[in-house]
Amino acid sequence: MKITVILCTYNRCQSLTKTLKSLLSSALPAPMEWEVLVVDNNSKDQTRDVVEEFARCHEGRFQYLFERQQGKSYALNAGIRTASGEILAFIDDDVIAAEGWLQNLTANLEGNEWAGAGGPVLPPADFSRPSWLSSTSSFAFGPLAEFHPSIEVGQMTLSPVGANMAFRKSVFQKHGYFREDLGPRPGNQIRSEDIEFGRRLIEAGERLRYEPSAVVYHPVSNARLQKKYFLAWWFDKGRADVRELGMRPNVNRLFGVPLRLFRDIAIEAVRWVVAFKTSERFVCKLKVWCYAGQAFESFLQRDDASRKRLAPDASV
Repeated sequence: MKITVILCTYNRCQSLTKTLKSLLSSALPAPMEWEVLVVDNNSKDQTRDVVEEFARCHEGRFQYLFERQQGKSYALNAGIRTASGEILAFIDDDVIAAEGWLQNLTANLEGNEWAGAGGPVLPPADFSRPSWLSSTSSFAFGPLAEFHPSIEVGQMTLSPVGANMAFRKSVFQKHGYFREDLGPRPGNQIRSEDIEFGRRLIEAGERLRYEPSAVVYHPVSNARLQKKYFLAWWFDKGRADVRELGMRPNVNRLFGVPLRLFRDIAIEAVRWVVAFKTSERFVCKLKVWCYAGQAFESFLQRDDASRKRLAPDASV
């Protein structure tokens, strides 16, 4: 089985260099075949030079692909179409793969038992969480790109995340590619292209495996450790939820916005005001922003009757 690591990048040549170096230390033992396909999503920096230098120094290991259409999902899908591997692993351009990452992530995908796999995304060892940020709420994890579900190795009931996942290439041929109305692009940070794809596989009955030993470390920049970043992230996540899951039919609405959302916003706003701990207040505020994002996207999508029905646990 040949494995292709697909890495999409945009104007991050410095962090890309560190990621590519970490992939070399995560090499598969012989005689396994593996390659790294770097998809340059129209970068204006020295991304191409960086990849070509790695390709010269490590013949046959690194491949370069240019995708002009701006947007991560376009780059991901271009990589999938080009990749020669039977197993496709995905990693971001700003993470560090732990030793043995690729082998641990893909070891169980050769047969037909598992359609894909995912592993944890952890902050660096020296990361210090600010006092205003909860250490337990899932609302604190997403903007930091953290992913570490409290399960042992085995079947996943939730989607893996794009910084650390792998699938057999055949599942894309069977279930389609990443949705191109989701995924970040310049001027639009609506994400969830990875979550939507993983959820699509699970709902179709495919089995995904969690590999806690397949670890990548995601840096936390000062820009991410700003409250305004968290608020913007959850507003966009609310919008992405509506795009991904669609509009629930037969729901009372005002200008396309489900009335339930007005109630949810009011409840969390009250909790935000009365909560005692700073971190608890901020979680409530993030929920308000998430619901507001759902309301905004519902307003925009109010005339789109083709959206599929929301899952029972969704907020709208």
